[in-house]
Amino acid sequence: MTSRLEIRVRWVLLVVVGVANAIGSLVVLLFATFVLPDPPLDDRDYARTVNAVAFFGYPVVAAPVALLMGLWLWRPVVTFVRDGGDPDRRQRRAVLLGPLRLTLLVGALWAVGALGWAVLDIVLFTGRLAVKTGLTCLLGAATTCTIVYLLSERLLRPAAALVLGAERPKRFRLPGVTTRMMLAWALGTAIPVFGLICVAIAALAAPDINVKQLAVTILGLGGVALLAGVYVIYMATQAIADPIKAVRTGMAQVERGDLRAEVAVYDASEVGQLQAGFNHMVAGLRENERLRDLFGRHVGEEVADLALERGDITLGGETREVAVLFVDLTGSTRLADTRSPDEVVGLLNRFFGVVVTVVAKHGGWINKFEGDAALAIFGAPTQLEDSAGGALGAARELAVRLRAEVPMLDAGIGVSAGPVVAGYIGAEERYEYTVIGDPVNEAARLSDLAKGEDGRVLASAAVLDLAHLAESDEWDVGRSVTLRGRSRPTRLGTPRRPSVPAPAPAAEVGRSVRRVRIPRPLRRSRRLMLGALILSKAARSAGTPDKGASAPEKGATAAEGASMPDKSDEPE
Repeated sequence: MTSRLEIRVRWVLLVVVGVANAIGSLVVLLFATFVLPDPPLDDRDYARTVNAVAFFGYPVVAAPVALLMGLWLWRPVVTFVRDGGDPDRRQRRAVLLGPLRLTLLVGALWAVGALGWAVLDIVLFTGRLAVKTGLTCLLGAATTCTIVYLLSERLLRPAAALVLGAERPKRFRLPGVTTRMMLAWALGTAIPVFGLICVAIAALAAPDINVKQLAVTILGLGGVALLAGVYVIYMATQAIADPIKAVRTGMAQVERGDLRAEVAVYDASEVGQLQAGFNHMVAGLRENERLRDLFGRHVGEEVADLALERGDITLGGETREVAVLFVDLTGSTRLADTRSPDEVVGLLNRFFGVVVTVVAKHGGWINKFEGDAALAIFGAPTQLEDSAGGALGAARELAVRLRAEVPMLDAGIGVSAGPVVAGYIGAEERYEYTVIGDPVNEAARLSDLAKGEDGRVLASAAVLDLAHLAESDEWDVGRSVTLRGRSRPTRLGTPRRPSVPAPAPAAEVGRSVRRVRIPRPLRRSRRLMLGALILSKAARSAGTPDKGASAPEKGATAAEGASMPDKSDEPE
């Protein structure tokens, strides 16, 4: 089946060339008959008959020659658009040089016709008639050649886009913007003005020229200059404006963040260089974005942005106040022993997927993955207003989501905070952005200890002191322990309640009520009430039989036990 591009290249272009030659011939006929005055002749009718025969007879000879030569020049172009694939050197040159070659072929045939017509008039008639016919032929040739070049270049754009998309030519130059504009100027302005100059010279050389005829000649040439000039200049400017509009549209896409923008390169001149340059620029942006994305996935978006912003990377760091979250799987050795490597990798990816999502949601940054553990930093390299609160909120949500989304895995979560050194550690050839300090070690030890807790989450009291009240109120401070490898004790904090409340059993209602933090004034009033209750029961027990003596003791014991949790709050 013949493709649309093949039809466009073969038949439409043939029609365009035929129409262009018809327009040029019409221009010659009108100027020779009605516009340019005839010089004095002995037999005007005989001269017109001979010139008419020459005018209409030459195309009969020239058309087959033009057709055969045009098909020979056009064969590589037709073969390329029909068969497709990568063009060879001959096909590439045929497509890109096609408009120029076709224009030169048409111009050569017109030049032969003009020369033969002028020689015929010199031999049979006068030199002045030969000048007239030669000038009119040149006017028609310029008209035809300009139309052929501009229209054939436009029709061959899809084929040129395929050729230039495969490989950009480097060894030959094509008519560029300047050449096109000069052709348009020649057809629309120079040739009509040159005709007027010739008429003026003829009027000076032959005073017997009729004034009316001279006026008609001037009007005709002026009208052609206006009409043809507008049309040809419009075509020439469109040939330049269309690719510029395409580039502008692509730039608007890039400005909106769409790096898939691409324009078709169908011109081998400066305009084509602009199109190709835009595509190369966008390809470079896509490559940079891909590298930035890969870089960000490996080291984190914050570190990637920091590296791109600073440019020059120097080893060393700076002291920063950060919060650290460490999450570590429980029983990873048994997991690897009981499951296949593919299953282990799939579970780890699900596990780390939840960790990354939750940490990013709370403004943190995953510093590194350590086999079955992950280290998250809050407050470096990007400053956070409440880094401690972000780490605590991430720890609470992470404990809930891991149980819900990855129930087959268990993990301990530790949270710490304090001063660290944050910066680039390593050598000039290989380094990474990380944090070094006691909070990192403390968070790792807390995560180990949290594996034995019900909630699987532990935080140091230092984090609770640094966090905003909105988050610190969600935690309780409990016992102090000396973590492995540390010399001073760490007071532990645990989440008060899960992020997603669940109905508690009846036996645990009292315990959950006792965990609700009560403002200090209310605690003191409760102590006064309990003290009054004890004294009243003691007073009543003095007048009761010994049989009920045990009841007040139980009441006193219960009262004393109820007040014990408040002792732990005395340091507050």
